[in-house]
Amino acid sequence: MATAEQASWALEPAGDHAMMVRRHGSGPDIVWIHGLGEWSAGFDPVAVHPAFAGFSHVMVDLPGYGRSPWPVQPDGLEALADRLAAWLGDRRPALIGHSMGGVLAQLIAERIAVRAVVDVDGNLSRGDCTSSALAAAYSVDDFIAHGFAAMRADVYERGLRELPLRDYHGAMCLASPRVFHHHALELVRISEPETLPTRLAALRVPALFVAGVPDGVCPRSRDLLDRHGARWIGLEPAGHWVHIDQLDAFASAVASFVREVSIDP
Repeated sequence: MATAEQASWALEPAGDHAMMVRRHGSGPDIVWIHGLGEWSAGFDPVAVHPAFAGFSHVMVDLPGYGRSPWPVQPDGLEALADRLAAWLGDRRPALIGHSMGGVLAQLIAERIAVRAVVDVDGNLSRGDCTSSALAAAYSVDDFIAHGFAAMRADVYERGLRELPLRDYHGAMCLASPRVFHHHALELVRISEPETLPTRLAALRVPALFVAGVPDGVCPRSRDLLDRHGARWIGLEPAGHWVHIDQLDAFASAVASFVREVSIDP
């Protein structure tokens, strides 16, 4: 299996935007979709885990994040899901999305046929809006002028004690503040009605939610998953970056799920 360092890079068109895409491995496709302010490199430790051998890994830097160009006008989440669905076409991969990426994976699966959805600690209710709520409290001009710098400084300081935040800080340094702010507003907007757990449970493809316990999605969100009959597992002790906090357990559980649904009848 090719490593993340041996991956092929390409700048691929996604409508009138473009995004950097890396590919490595061989077998059924897994598309990894990162969260707010993040980049595909945050998935590197888990995507090269031995449990995921035998898959092709497609790692995207969404427009405005990581190594991708910054769009002049950011998409809303629904429009971004339309863009990603058109980019995927009829490839029918499994989608693994973290945080905002989990929301996007769900929205994409409502639009086109995919093999499976794994939502990793994605937003489900207002209580899950942490970084997004902080950013949304600023006007866009104030966020660009000083708010984003303040958030990055706070993440850097906390990253001295919390390993996942070290990569997050690096990713934030590459992210467009305008795109970050716009998506933060969108995450708050889509989380507040608490309809995402219902929509996740209603998907017509196998779907699994992976929660970090006790410090990932809030207790209210876990209750909503149960109430609406969504399939989910909690890995503990873990926070929002459950795939980093519980690397081996996450890789084992998620790779088994994806492998099961990747076997054609």
